[in-house]
Amino acid sequence: MGEAPEIQLQILAEKDKLDENSVEQEQQTNESIGQLKTITRQRTYKWWLLMAIYTFFSLSGSSMAVLLGRLYYDKGGNSKWLATFVQVAGFPILIPLYYLSSYKSANHNTTTSNSTTNPPSVLVLSAMYSGLGVLLAADCLLYSVGLLYLPVSTYALICASQLAFNALFSLFLNSQKFTPFIINSLVLLTISSALLIFQNDSSDSTQVSKGKYVIGFVCTVAASAGYGLLLSLTQLCFEKILKKQTFKVVMDMVIYPSLVATLVILVGLFASGEWKSLGREMEGFKLGKASYVNVLVWITIGWQVCWVGVVGLIFEASSLFSNVISTLGIPIVPVLARVFFQDPMTGIKAISMLLAIWGFVSFVYQHYLDEFRLNSETGNV
Repeated sequence: MGEAPEIQLQILAEKDKLDENSVEQEQQTNESIGQLKTITRQRTYKWWLLMAIYTFFSLSGSSMAVLLGRLYYDKGGNSKWLATFVQVAGFPILIPLYYLSSYKSANHNTTTSNSTTNPPSVLVLSAMYSGLGVLLAADCLLYSVGLLYLPVSTYALICASQLAFNALFSLFLNSQKFTPFIINSLVLLTISSALLIFQNDSSDSTQVSKGKYVIGFVCTVAASAGYGLLLSLTQLCFEKILKKQTFKVVMDMVIYPSLVATLVILVGLFASGEWKSLGREMEGFKLGKASYVNVLVWITIGWQVCWVGVVGLIFEASSLFSNVISTLGIPIVPVLARVFFQDPMTGIKAISMLLAIWGFVSFVYQHYLDEFRLNSETGNV
């Protein structure tokens, strides 16, 4: 019987320890929730700033490059391979930025070297960049053929179909969830592109035969499908292979595939024999030799700015979000084409543009709902 008080004292001591542990756990939980709120709030501000920068890069770069590409063809340019080459060959201008990002990434890794993720092997990285580069080269060639045979406004609106293709690939490769607003967006953008099949472009700035128009249409749709696949594969590589969140990773994904694509396109340029006529093409350019070089240089710069924006949007959000932002540029190009190339704004084009804008707004609203739900869960509303 004398042991009973001792047992009671032990039970009381253990109870006090449990109470202390529960208090500590509650404090740790509250601290974790506070940290999560802070991180989410910081992510919101920083994320929207980065998204705004990448969006500006994507829209401004692509709009400038497409319009100058149409100018190249209209004023005497005729080389499909050269038009393809300038879409990817501007990556050297990003090298200073690349080394700056590499330096910052190295300093960050030395201060926070607690990552347990093993980096991918050189063989895996080489295969990844090579595959993406070859796909990028083929896609750019198809886009060049489409822009050669189509008016710039029609070309830009057909490119809206890339969003539907990207959504399909994202479903299988990136486990993209589809909501009614996303489905509505995809349907509207698909109809927007399909309407242009019935467009009569006989009065547009580009006078081509019906057969070449069909070739341009098919190549542009095929390029849009390839672009959607490229974006989904890029997101897949970020998630499954690279597994890092640094700006250097974005630069890697822009520069190395561009390098591979440049080499592939150079082989095509020399194999096709088009390089032999480039001198005559420069001589016969309607705006002069200096303008010929300037147009090609600025096309190159425009596409590189665009690629940084596109890949950055994939890195920060998703391939589908990046494609939606690209689709936002669709209303911009036809308006600018009306100003600079006198492409008529027909009724079909106007309806197609309105449907594209409607589809874009539907997708952005879904993203707003997702962001609002995230803030509600973390108490930042």
